Amino acid sequence: MSQPLPTGAQELAVLRHIAEHGPIAVARVAEVFAAEHGLARSTVLTVMERLRSKGHLSRRRLDGVYVYQSALDEPHLLSRALGQFVDRALQGSVSPIAAYLAERGEVSEDELRELRAAVRALKATRPEEA
Repeated sequence: MSQPLPTGAQELAVLRHIAEHGPIAVARVAEVFAAEHGLARSTVLTVMERLRSKGHLSRRRLDGVYVYQSALDEPHLLSRALGQFVDRALQGSVSPIAAYLAERGEVSEDELRELRAAVRALKATRPEEA
């Protein structure tokens, strides 16, 4: 079993799991998070309901059981989470992320390709300099 997740990390982990595997019932999510993080079913339900109250999850009854679904797919979910982190923790600056990636030095060819494409897209949105 890994270390317990902090509250914000719990929410993101649960949300990612539901985005990837949803629609899904609490019991199925609780099984995974009990095994991986030692979370009780009641904790998982609390996290899921908190996410639902924030508008990140929806739920509906299916065969007498509530199933939950993410409002966003995983790529959009991660993009939003990263944006919130940049805004909150880095005061909007992406330079620390670029520095981290350069220092880490463990970027796959696919990731490097994606980063190059992102830089091209950013350059394309800037007005031409005279």
